[in-house]
Amino acid sequence: MKESELRAINLLRRQQLGLLIAWNTTRRSNASDPNQLEDLKSALFKQISLNQEIQQVLLNPHSMGNIVEPEFDLNATLNGVVYDRCRTVDQNLSQRRTIQWNPRDGKFLLAICVSGQMSNHLICLEKHIFFAALLNRALVIPSSKVDYRYDRVVDIDRINKCLGKKVVFSFEEFSNIKKGHMHIDKFLCYFSKPTPCYLDDEWLKKLGGLGVTMNKQEAVWDEDTRNPKNKTAQDVLGKFNYDDDVMAIGDVFYAEVEPEWVMQPGGPIAHQCKTLIEPNHLISLTAQRFIQTFLGRNFIALHFRRHGFLKFCNAKKPSCFYPIPQAADCIMRVVERADAPIVYLSTDAAESETGLLQSLVVLNGRPVPLVMRPARNSAEKWDALLYRHGLEGDTQVEAMLDKTICAMSSVFIGAPGSTFTEDILRLRRGWGSASICDEYLCHGEEPDIVAENE
Repeated sequence: MKESELRAINLLRRQQLGLLIAWNTTRRSNASDPNQLEDLKSALFKQISLNQEIQQVLLNPHSMGNIVEPEFDLNATLNGVVYDRCRTVDQNLSQRRTIQWNPRDGKFLLAICVSGQMSNHLICLEKHIFFAALLNRALVIPSSKVDYRYDRVVDIDRINKCLGKKVVFSFEEFSNIKKGHMHIDKFLCYFSKPTPCYLDDEWLKKLGGLGVTMNKQEAVWDEDTRNPKNKTAQDVLGKFNYDDDVMAIGDVFYAEVEPEWVMQPGGPIAHQCKTLIEPNHLISLTAQRFIQTFLGRNFIALHFRRHGFLKFCNAKKPSCFYPIPQAADCIMRVVERADAPIVYLSTDAAESETGLLQSLVVLNGRPVPLVMRPARNSAEKWDALLYRHGLEGDTQVEAMLDKTICAMSSVFIGAPGSTFTEDILRLRRGWGSASICDEYLCHGEEPDIVAENE
């Protein structure tokens, strides 16, 4: 038997196996599930492509130069159609709903974010931007003495460039404008519970230590961070639209104001960029260099949140904390669907967990590499920009670098309940990198075992 015939038989066996898998999938599938329909389309397309390859193998011994008989013109079989199972989501940007951000002269909104870590603060900042635009005020970024150093992580001045006007001021710029006499004329609390403005006395003292004086906080409505109600833009205007020069409304991380509008690709503000809050250029460039060095164009990113998540998730119904073997099964399904050779792992898990996970993520007998960012090595140059600009070793910079790499992936698997994941999804929506295969880990499944509460 000729070598080409043996190869064709091997390919036919592969095709038979693929068709059997597709057949078995249809037998147990839910016809109304769009994901399963996409999986079936993908499987059939792969088999049609494989059939083309088989035909080509059989035809090769009989081909004469570059001449191909019309009935065997394989390139015409699919009419140039290429089916991408994990194609990017159509963002419908032409349908994007936006408002203009036109700050009135001398009118400021002081951003205050105290809830959680950096991801929470960035979400809070994004909501403050929306409030500032609604109220026609410029936004003052918090001082690094009472908050994070945002300028090391995101490009604040780029927001002004995207709007083509000055809409955001650093705290130092605000202080200079006010010549050190900084006073909050209206301190209206979006949240009244558990504490007014979701602030404690210690934080207010820190703000006072910066030279900021303020009137007493006032709650404008009965609103609890533990059970926030949906509000409209008109609700906000009705309660917060005053003519005082400087306003503050407290932490708004938990605020639910026009959530679909705020979360649309690019956000709710009219601007000339893809997103307003983006990683700074050095972080973005470092992420690109890491991807070029270790991952390549087609990779899956997995945010695998573990530290402190067991208790957090088990307080939810259903829990979002999955045993390693179950998580591995869920990851493998996405790997198979995306047809990606490698997974970038962003995690705070212990080595014992990541080691077990790696041993279980095996597809068709081949381990799928789970790649994490390595420790700094002077022989590697992908992170040289961070080192040269004094950003190495900053945990917030490293976290944003992880987010950026994940946001640039072909497919993203997120951790349900994590604001870190939500910020990645925001970037993917804005950058147009969101895939129809993006999902939360083990979406639609419950953990196969859940520990009792204390």
